[in-house]
Formats: sequence, C-alpha cells, structure tokens
Amino acid sequence: MSDTHAQTVAFVRDTMTEQQEPPLSQSGAYKWMRENLLSTPLNVILTLVSVWLIYSVLSHVMPWAVFGIWDASSLSECRTIRDELYGADANVACWAVISERWKQLLFGFYPPEHYWRPVLAFVLFLVAISPVLFSSLPRKLLAFSVVAPFILFWLIWGGTIWGPICVALGFVIGWAIIRYASPYIGALGSVILAIVVPLLYWFVLAGPLDDLLASILPIGLEQVQSKQMGGFMLAMIIGISGIALSLPLGIVLALGRQSDLFLINKCSVIFIEVIRGVPLIVWLFTASLLLNYFLPPGTNFDLMLRVIIMVTLFSSAYIAEVVRGGLAALPKGQYEAADALGLDYWKSMRLVILPQALKISIPGIVNTFIGLFKDTTLVVFIGLLDPIGLSNAIRASTEWNGIYWELFVFIGLCFFIFCFSMGRYSLFLEKKLRREHR
Repeated sequence: MSDTHAQTVAFVRDTMTEQQEPPLSQSGAYKWMRENLLSTPLNVILTLVSVWLIYSVLSHVMPWAVFGIWDASSLSECRTIRDELYGADANVACWAVISERWKQLLFGFYPPEHYWRPVLAFVLFLVAISPVLFSSLPRKLLAFSVVAPFILFWLIWGGTIWGPICVALGFVIGWAIIRYASPYIGALGSVILAIVVPLLYWFVLAGPLDDLLASILPIGLEQVQSKQMGGFMLAMIIGISGIALSLPLGIVLALGRQSDLFLINKCSVIFIEVIRGVPLIVWLFTASLLLNYFLPPGTNFDLMLRVIIMVTLFSSAYIAEVVRGGLAALPKGQYEAADALGLDYWKSMRLVILPQALKISIPGIVNTFIGLFKDTTLVVFIGLLDPIGLSNAIRASTEWNGIYWELFVFIGLCFFIFCFSMGRYSLFLEKKLRREHR
C-alpha cells in the first residue's frame, strides 16, 4: 500500500535549477538596437539616414582633426609641413596655433612668472565650492568657503593683503548688525541697516584703513592690472562672480516682487522689468561708457569690476523670475502650514518655502547660469580680451593670419566642458533631491 501511494505522489523539487543567461534577443546591445533603432519601418529608415549623415560628417572632420599638425611656429610653416607629409591638396588642421598660444588663450597677458597664482586660485575655488555642491563633505569646510573669495581676489589681483581683509570686515559688520540689532529694530530694519552701514564703511573708511595697515606692515603680492587678464581666466572670473552674486540677489528680488510692502514690491518689479527689457550688450556698453558719468570726478572704477556688477544685475533679474516661478508653483497649503507652525516671515521662507521653491527652480537656475557663462564672450565688444577677443588678436598677427577653425574649435570645446559640467551637476542634484523626497 505504501509503495503504491509513493508512486502516486507528485514529484517535489528539493533544489533550484541554475540561473541561465537571458536569450540574446532579450538582452544586451541587440535588444537595445531592436527596440530603439529598428522597432518600426520608419525607425529603420531614420536610423539609416542618421548613420549616413554621421558618416558623412565624420569622414570629413576626423581626417582633418586627427592628422593635424602640432609643431609649427606659423601658418605658413604649418602649410609647408602639410605639403611635405600629405600633399598640397590635403585638408588637415593646424593645431600648432593651440600649442603655440594656449597660455595666451587661458591667461591673456597675465605675467607668465605669476601663472601659479590663478592656477592656485582655481584649485582653492574647487575646494571652496565642493562643500556647497556636495552635502556629503564635512560642513566644517564651509568656513573656508566663506573666506575663499577674499583669498582668491588677493591671489589674482595681488596688492597688499590688508585690502581683502578690510573689505571682509564690512561683511562682518553687516553680519553683526543682523545678529545683534534684530531684537531691537526688527528684522527688516536690521537688514536695511546691515546694507547701509557696510556701504558707508567701504566708501569712507576701508580705503584709508587699508593704506594705514599697509604702511605699518606691508605684506602682499605683486599687483596685476585687470587689463592684463584675458582668455578663459577672464571668462571664469566674470562668470563665476556673476553666478555667485546673482543667485542671492535674485532670490531677494523674487521675494521683493511678492512682498505686500508697496515700495519694495514696485522697486523690485521696476528693476526686474527694466533689466530684462534691455539686451546685455547695452548694459555692458553702459558699464563701459556711461557709468563714469555717475561717479565722482577723478574716480577710477575698474572696468572689469563694472562688468561684473552689470552681469550680476542682469543675471539676477532672470534668476528672480525663475525663483518666482518656483514660489508660485508651491501649493498655498505650504504657506499656511508655515503660519500654523508659528514661524515669522523670514523663518518660514528659510525653513519651509524657499527650500521647496529652489528645488523646483533648479533647471531654470542652472540654465540661466549656463547662459550667463556663455554671454561672457560679449565683453569683447567693450575692449576686454576674452577667448574670442584673443582669437581675433592671434589671427591678426602675421604668423597666424588666415587661421580660423582651430581656434574656434578649441574655444568651443572649453566652453562645452564648463557648461556640460554645470548641466550634469543639475541632473545629479535633481535626482538626489528626488530620492530624498521619497
């Protein structure tokens, strides 16, 4: 009986079969190509046309770029080498202009013996910006991020060390006013006072104090004039300064435009609409030609500083509208929740509203930053030698007169690296905040 029953019991597996690789048609490159390139007859035709276009472009560009000449001192020498190696009809790039003038394209007319200063400043900038961009780094590094702008200014421009220290003292005064005067004059009064008092200090006392300290203890570096700076160094100084300064100013303008205070609201609206309604090139000409008419006679206001101010104001108007869009996208319940928690205006904005609004506004903010960095090339029209201006100067020389594409390809590649990096960081930040939200 037991034997008959044992024969009728269904087989029960006591071990699992080994895992096998999926079929070739369901994995790997074959699956991707079948689903994305060859899924329909229309996609097949578009794929074939795209492959033909890519081949047509690369078949002309790659030989020109790969077989280029790197060792020559002039365009005529480059053509002579080309004739010897490939023949007179060959179309090859003359990369020798890059190997010959790359220092000028990067640093402009900065003294060669002081190249270490902007290089060190760039390294310190990366160190200072890292804890701001990546929250996983130690928060103690933010202390260096605060003092880094003054160190970078001193490294690049030189002069006595007391100048940046005296300027930094103005920010310390503003911070002290906000910290200790708020309980007595209110948040708005302390903010206004924290703006007015440092400005008066910078215009009246900072200069004499700098001269006094320099006469007592002259410590510093050799001074370099702004007119000696150019190339990507100039583009990075203007672009990074504009980005760093326009973001907080744009946030303040966005809050001002949504304020219930009539004067603050209308001033913010007028500023934003006037700045956005005029092209950047007009504001750059204003900074170059007209700004001196509004300054006291004899005032020597550095042209690069004027450009940074105008670029910052221009970018801040666009940032304000981007942030205002983020504020408008928040549900009204978020504002009501902040009020229900008993938070005042500044705490509700800092702890509840702005973090959510800025998260929504990240793509628009980064897009504005990328546009700002590329727009630094417009300074060529007011006499500053950015990479485009230096390429014109190089092409005007007798050695390289007649060369075009090689310089523009190099400049475009450098701009692409910076802008692509900003775009990738934007995507990284969006994915990170999306995961944290879940």
